[in-house]
Amino acid sequence: MPMRHAPDPAAPAIAAEGLTKRYGEVVAVDSLSFTLPRGATFGLLGGNGAGKSTTIAMLLGLLIPSAGSARVLGHDMARDRFAALARANFSSPYIALPHRLSVRENLKVYAHLYDVPEPRARIAELAEQLSLDDLLDRPAGELSAGQKTRVALAKSLINRPDVLLLDEPTASLDPDTADWVRSWLERYRAESGCAILLASHNMAEVERLCGHVLMLKRGRLVDSGAPAELLERYGRDDLEEVFLDIARGRRTG
Repeated sequence: MPMRHAPDPAAPAIAAEGLTKRYGEVVAVDSLSFTLPRGATFGLLGGNGAGKSTTIAMLLGLLIPSAGSARVLGHDMARDRFAALARANFSSPYIALPHRLSVRENLKVYAHLYDVPEPRARIAELAEQLSLDDLLDRPAGELSAGQKTRVALAKSLINRPDVLLLDEPTASLDPDTADWVRSWLERYRAESGCAILLASHNMAEVERLCGHVLMLKRGRLVDSGAPAELLERYGRDDLEEVFLDIARGRRTG
């Protein structure tokens, strides 16, 4: 067995190089390269079928790339993903937790999986921060869509991750709660130095949270830059208009 070298502590949070995933003749992700520095928040944008979910799955080591590489905190996710996953986490409201387990039981399972010290105290802390106290003993299957979103966020934070992959983190939340979650994420990143990769269809959310945006179309990176740079490049007033320009193949301004 080849010797594994310890990752460089100065390695970026995420480094994708030529990341590609093919399913037969279909190319879901096509030669994607980007670097997410530690402590930064990047947006991963694109329409349905653009390759966002496939990219996230490769970054988590759930899919093996057809070509290229994905490294998280210096670890190659195709070969050494468990070393990185202990310091990373993921949230999606579209992946259901076991319905029969209570919220508390679900969080206990993940706390043990991540070997979280004093799991009871950590669950209580998250319940207070995310207003989950009244939900802890309810079966996960009985929660509303918005409640499930908050519980999914708590699950993703159980191990105080250094890298956080978020898929629609405010889906199904009312505007007030969604704004509160965004503020909480901003504060968590600032205080912890966590790097965040955010996939979202909420362009106002992306403009607020993300310092850099990756625009995907049919699996390819077609543009990238800070939100303000993209607005200037396309001559638009908001990121939603830029998104539509790219999705519909319009030329830049």
